Amino acid sequence: MQLFLASASPRRHELLQLLDRPFTVVRPQVPEQQQQGESPQDYVRRLAQSKAEAGAAMVNTEAAVIGADTIVVAAGEVLEKPRDEADFKRMMQQLSGSKHQAMTAVALHYNGATEVVLVTTVVQFKSLTAAEISAYWQSGEPRDKAGGYGIQGRAAKFVTRIEGSYLAVVGLPLYETEQLIQAVENKAKNKAKSKAK
Repeated sequence: MQLFLASASPRRHELLQLLDRPFTVVRPQVPEQQQQGESPQDYVRRLAQSKAEAGAAMVNTEAAVIGADTIVVAAGEVLEKPRDEADFKRMMQQLSGSKHQAMTAVALHYNGATEVVLVTTVVQFKSLTAAEISAYWQSGEPRDKAGGYGIQGRAAKFVTRIEGSYLAVVGLPLYETEQLIQAVENKAKNKAKSKAK
């Protein structure tokens, strides 16, 4: 069974390699825009599913295609990638000294069906000074990150506690991803057995 990762994220690529399974990367273009009245949970699930299905349309084989998306939610608001420095500073002030949720959905499309799992992790930030926020922006790291920070990078020093999956905050929870792949592998084996009969 061929495995594809539908993602341009270098972090997801690195994490998926840890499962020791050969895979190929495809980069579908999926608009990331929360719809009116859509909950954060439904939004991130939809994006992961859309990426997996768009990736499957690109490869046009009986492959398994993984799509994933991560969002940061503070006080019910989805914090996307920062548009500019002012937007980033607003986000950091919102995250400073409080808890927020990092939600990652992983979708696996195979044989016309898509399974989606959602992993929610609670992250606590220390109180941030204006100088710390400004220095972090100047590092360049926050620009392409949901919520304006990367927990695996310089922002790690802001995090006082996490409850849940660290790798889900980075972008790909490996336990849940492995479970999805194993389920699809079992389906593929059963399909092959039934064909052989």
